[in-house]
Amino acid sequence: MQENPLVSIICLAYNHENFVVETLNSVIHQNYQPIELIIVDDCSIDTTKLEINNWLLSHPEVQYIANEFNIGNTKSFNNALKIAKGEYIIDLAADDLLLPDGIKMQINAFQKSKFNNLGVVYGNAEIINEDGSFNSFYFPVDENGNVISKRTIGDIYCSVLSTGDSICSVSALIKKCVFDFLGGYDETLAYEDLDSWIRASREYEFDFIDEIVVKKRTVTNSLGSNFYKKKHKINISTYKILRKALQLNRSKMEDLALQKRVHHEIIHSFRNQSWTLLIKNIGLKLAISFRKNFKNYSN
Repeated sequence: MQENPLVSIICLAYNHENFVVETLNSVIHQNYQPIELIIVDDCSIDTTKLEINNWLLSHPEVQYIANEFNIGNTKSFNNALKIAKGEYIIDLAADDLLLPDGIKMQINAFQKSKFNNLGVVYGNAEIINEDGSFNSFYFPVDENGNVISKRTIGDIYCSVLSTGDSICSVSALIKKCVFDFLGGYDETLAYEDLDSWIRASREYEFDFIDEIVVKKRTVTNSLGSNFYKKKHKINISTYKILRKALQLNRSKMEDLALQKRVHHEIIHSFRNQSWTLLIKNIGLKLAISFRKNFKNYSN
């Protein structure tokens, strides 16, 4: 690895007029170089495009893609990924903030890692409110600022399967080869992170640095705030992701881990009275049970 590899930051904007300039400034104020910034506006209907264009007057070297139609995060990201030249990638929402030393610490972790097939280094995040005030930490910390619960590192596949092994996506520095392996984000899904972590952890190792590397903003009516709404398209995508994961599993332990997560989804489907989704998840759980009882895992 070269001493200072190029890092490509893909910043996705949609109706982020109040935050986008602060986010872009957090990129150019990194204590690390070289950085390639690619901005994508997904056909915002507020003044986001105007804010970006005004900011670009002082930063003409930055690449900018303005979508003519709203195509969603996954397609927007994949389009930018095609032109990214960096050895590493960060997927940045235009309302979140990179802390000045974040990338530098993550590159250092890659360079000093004990893992031979490291694909992702992620850290902790400070959760902020819409006005930028402190809310909480993504992973709870003790009085010294260290995470309370130790993170699973290295091979995290079973951990991701069983619990979703929550990873703050914006806190992740990801090797470009990981995205090449994944073929980018799955554009058929309503959200990308769980599917990406499952498929990436099947082949690559993950590492965690116990540092705050980003500030992640909570915004009213965001995708995440609606995660378990009745019949929400995100829940359907979760079912599709877990169904895909069953085809990736290679051991009984992995099937048990997946079964645990599916059971979790069954409970949410029942509570939300999402009966069609409930039936689908019960069917998936039965398929896993059948495999556990009849599959020869040694083959």
